[in-house]
Amino acid sequence: MPKAPLSLIVRYCDGILRTAEVEDYDGALNGLQVENSGTVTRIAAAVDASVATVKLAIHEQADLLLVHHGLFWSARHPWTGRNYELLRLLAGNNLAVYSSHLPLDLHPKLGNNARLCAALGFRNLKPFFLEKKQFLGFQTRMRIARDNLATRLGRVLDGDVRVLPGGPAVCQRIGVVSGGGGSQLTRAAGEGVDTFITGEGPHWTFALAQELGLNALYGGHYATETFGVKALAAELSRKFGVPWRFIDHPTGL
Repeated sequence: MPKAPLSLIVRYCDGILRTAEVEDYDGALNGLQVENSGTVTRIAAAVDASVATVKLAIHEQADLLLVHHGLFWSARHPWTGRNYELLRLLAGNNLAVYSSHLPLDLHPKLGNNARLCAALGFRNLKPFFLEKKQFLGFQTRMRIARDNLATRLGRVLDGDVRVLPGGPAVCQRIGVVSGGGGSQLTRAAGEGVDTFITGEGPHWTFALAQELGLNALYGGHYATETFGVKALAAELSRKFGVPWRFIDHPTGL
């Protein structure tokens, strides 16, 4: 059975993702969140760390779970109830957890945004969406009908796309940021795009998109963020020779 030291995998991830350098939100806690006995034989990748995805990773006999949304966005103490169940599952099944949020969003090769742009056929990408002194996403110049773009996005994400038709019927400058970028339509418009692809946004953004003259395409927070963990897991499998499996646990959001 192929195996690799957890410490080497963590060091490699931290290096290529620039974990120590990329500024993130409080609670993200990028990097190794839970340790195991020190060896990895099988990797599971999931968008979210939760009791459900931990159970699914255990079912796949994984000893490393890669996630985009980690365990510590809010207080986990005291270790009772569901928190105790989570701790028991992780320790009892020797499952390590590695989380990467914004470092994985913005990675130019493995990131959610780079992979989503590639899947959409976008080329000549330029930096887009400045957040915490760094660009999280990408933009491209491409002439395409808004309806055709929405159809293409739906095929890539294998799901429904909500269109806020505030901008031109023919898109020419398109920006992409996965996840919950819909709350920042003003920022997207301010960077010069006429169409903004992201995961989700609040109700009030419908009117705001019209006021800004901006198309917003919401493909789902979960759906737009499956790309990065898959790419990272595949890269680790290539580098260290251990198998991996994607744990699909969609939120519908």
